[in-house]
Amino acid sequence: MRKIVLAISMVSLLAFTSCKENASEKIKTDNVVQAAVRDEAAKAVPVMSFDKAEHDFGAIEQGAAQETAFKFTNTGNAPLIITDAKSSCGCTVPNPPKGAIAPGESSELLVKFNGAGQNQITKTITVTANTEKGSEILRIKAFVNPKGAAPLGPVK
Repeated sequence: MRKIVLAISMVSLLAFTSCKENASEKIKTDNVVQAAVRDEAAKAVPVMSFDKAEHDFGAIEQGAAQETAFKFTNTGNAPLIITDAKSSCGCTVPNPPKGAIAPGESSELLVKFNGAGQNQITKTITVTANTEKGSEILRIKAFVNPKGAAPLGPVK
């Protein structure tokens, strides 16, 4: 048992004394500069600021196609790239802008709705982009009256 304790002590002593090099001497200044640039670039993030997050078409006739544009501005400090825009159903089709939107620039996301459904409807559009949140939710709503019927819902 003494031999085992003595052997472990010697190995420990050897390990502690062999690490006498100064770690700060191993730092390469080029790597520090590159890391600082990388960290600063990681802080630059685009931000989508919409003028509205919801659009109400009011009372419409069933099957009457509608469309609206959600205007937005990149209020962040990096180029904004929209990677996807999906709606909650096939009756709503979002058409996002192509390419990058520079900081300070504005654009719009066109949304077409085919007038399907009946009574009060609400559809969502999920916009996926390279923002900090990763996605934005937009909504359209309408009161869909049956074809040929007198308007029942709120008129806009």
